[in-house]
Amino acid sequence: MFDTSELKGFLSALGATEEPFGMMYSDVEPDDGIHPKSAALPTREDEKSGKVDWPALNSARSCVIGLIWRARKKRGVAYFDREHFGCLGGAFYLGYMESQLDSIAHYVSSGVPGQMEGEKYLASPQVTRQFFDTLNPRPAPAKYCVFKPISLFQENEDPELVIFFVRPEVMSGLFTIATFVTDDFEAVKTPFGAGCTAIVTWPIKYAAEGKLKAVLGGWDPSERKYLGHDELSLSLPYEMFKNMVEKWRDSFLTTHTWVSLKSRREKNEEFGR
Repeated sequence: MFDTSELKGFLSALGATEEPFGMMYSDVEPDDGIHPKSAALPTREDEKSGKVDWPALNSARSCVIGLIWRARKKRGVAYFDREHFGCLGGAFYLGYMESQLDSIAHYVSSGVPGQMEGEKYLASPQVTRQFFDTLNPRPAPAKYCVFKPISLFQENEDPELVIFFVRPEVMSGLFTIATFVTDDFEAVKTPFGAGCTAIVTWPIKYAAEGKLKAVLGGWDPSERKYLGHDELSLSLPYEMFKNMVEKWRDSFLTTHTWVSLKSRREKNEEFGR
């Protein structure tokens, strides 16, 4: 694990008022935490044979970002598994579904006339299916997908990803130090996807390709109600996060340029802007 005193110094220098969350997969169910209601996870074969229980799925439906929002307010734990996945999008992006349903491909795009209004985030079900195939989420490596504040990780636990929820001026610091610690001028990516895609699926996909990338999110209109009015997310591999904590004192975060922005950030916080 990292030096906790250095973490406090890093967060203070950033102007972050909330500690980041870590994400890990584990076969150990958290002792205390919140999770979605239980539901049976359908397959495309179930869909083709008309066996999907849509009323039960809708009754158990909850958003991954929404559940994390609740955990953030309590500084607690949120977790998911194959029986407690929240929504079909979350089940797919967290690695609990091998293939997404055709109904969701229609829902994300054009919908079904007379039956279902589409979100129209993508132009057609065909383009949406191409997105699903391109992303191809990694199968969940353990039973539970766990999100909790970084300070709640035990000595024998390391997060796979670290997720910040911050306002743009703090984000500018995270964005810049990502390049500082990687020497990568494209260290931060911001690809299309749902809120949980940005905080989990894309950074894991980049890592599997040998790319150490942070992912800037918060753009999904459907997740915005679970974020502050000008809040964005940044999800980064634990390795990058540790480098930030270890090297921040050598970076711009100690310069007059950055420190002079502190009063501006504080005023924005004070007046809720």
